[in-house]
Amino acid sequence: MDCLFCRIVSGEVPATVVYEDKNSLAFLDHRPLFPGHTLLVPREHVETLGELSPSLVEPYFKAAQLLARAVESGLDAEGTFVAMNNRVSQSVPHLHVHVVPRRRKDGLKGFFWPRTKYESEEEMKLVREKIAAALKKLK
Repeated sequence: MDCLFCRIVSGEVPATVVYEDKNSLAFLDHRPLFPGHTLLVPREHVETLGELSPSLVEPYFKAAQLLARAVESGLDAEGTFVAMNNRVSQSVPHLHVHVVPRRRKDGLKGFFWPRTKYESEEEMKLVREKIAAALKKLK
């Protein structure tokens, strides 16, 4: 397979592994926002969260939770930034969670997107209705 993260999981490409279990693997990002920036990937190749097998959702997010606690504690960080992209801004098309150690005034500002407001209460209600209808279909 041509997926970089699958090649890391298989051991074909070296990485600095910080955690692994039967379902997932975590390694240091080679271009970190800050030292300790870690990526958690499922061993199974899936591109997005929506493709992750329901039986793997709980163990995957338990691993993410554990990793967030370990990064914060092990690096004496004041907190963590935990993020995931689905397709857009996903540099490697394999599901991954970023766990980044954070400290107050660490300079991480431009990483966040601009905020907007709904034009009206009606627009907000219409958006809610569209999401609710999609949820009904997906269930």
